[in-house]
Amino acid sequence: MATPAAEPLSRRGFLAVALGSAALATRPVAANPVTIQRPIPSSGESIPVIGLGTWRTLDVGPGASERAPLRDVLREFVNLGGRLVDSSPMYGRAEQVVADLAVELGIHKRLFLATKVWTSGRDAGVRQMLESSRRLRTDRLDLIQVHNLLDWRTHLATLRRWKEQGTVRYLGVTQYTEGAHDELTRVLQAETVDFVQVNYSIAERGAERRILPVAAERRVAVIANRPFAEAQLFSRVRGKALPPWAAEIGCASWAQFFLKFVVSHPAVTCAIPATAKVTHLVDNMQAGVGPLPDEPMRARMARVVADL
Repeated sequence: MATPAAEPLSRRGFLAVALGSAALATRPVAANPVTIQRPIPSSGESIPVIGLGTWRTLDVGPGASERAPLRDVLREFVNLGGRLVDSSPMYGRAEQVVADLAVELGIHKRLFLATKVWTSGRDAGVRQMLESSRRLRTDRLDLIQVHNLLDWRTHLATLRRWKEQGTVRYLGVTQYTEGAHDELTRVLQAETVDFVQVNYSIAERGAERRILPVAAERRVAVIANRPFAEAQLFSRVRGKALPPWAAEIGCASWAQFFLKFVVSHPAVTCAIPATAKVTHLVDNMQAGVGPLPDEPMRARMARVVADL
C-alpha cells in the first residue's frame, strides 16, 4: 500500500493504514501470497526470505491472555507466506509455544521448523535434541543448528547420522557475535553444512567480509539474525522520515527498509526478525514482496544509516 515517502511512518502508523488489526483474530489461514523465495543451495528447496525468530517473544506461559497475541502472529505469518520459524531450547518455552499454537491453528505441517543444540558431549546433545523434537511435536525436524559452535564437532557427527536416518532434514551452525566470525569461517571452510546463521544488518555488516562470501562459495544457506541490530536501528531513526526514493523498492516503513537491505544480499537466504505483535509482523512481511535493491541502491541505503 502506497504511503507518502516524505511522511514519518512509525511501525504502528504503517499498520493502522495497512490493515484493521481487529479482524486478525478470526481471520482464517489463507493460501500463501506470492513472496520472494530463495533456494537452499544443498537441496534446491525454496523458502521465503522473511522468517520468524522466537527469542524472548514466544517465551510465555500457558495462559490464554499471554498466548492469544502470539497465535495471531503465527496465523498471520503463514497467511502472508511465511514458513521458517527459528527457535531454541535456550529460549525458554518458545519451542513448546510454537508447536502448541501451530497445532491449534492447523498449520504445523506448513512450517519449516528450525532449532538448535547448545550443550557439551554427545549424550547431552542427543537428549537436548530429542527434547526439542518432543516440544516441537515432530519426529523429523527441518533444521538443527549447533548454537555458537559449542562442541560443534561432536554435534555435527550426530546430526550427520540423523540426516542419513531421516531424523533431521538439514544441519547447520550459528554464531551471533562478530568476534567469532573467524572461527565460524574456518568451520564453514572445513565442514559440509546446509545452513549458517549469523548476525547481519545494515548496522552490523561484518558478515559481508568473510562469512557471506564463504557461504556462497561453499553453497551454504544463510539465516540472518538480529536484522534490526536488536532494535537499535529503530532508536536511530525514531522521528525521521524515510528517504523519498525508498518507494522505488517498495518500502513503506523503516522495518521494510532494514529488512530489504538484509535479504537483498545474494548470499542471504532468510532473515528472522522476532516479534510478539501482529502489527509488526505484517510490517516485516512486506519486505518479502516487491522489488529488492541492487548494489547501487544498497550502497545508498547504507549511507543513509551511516549518516544518522
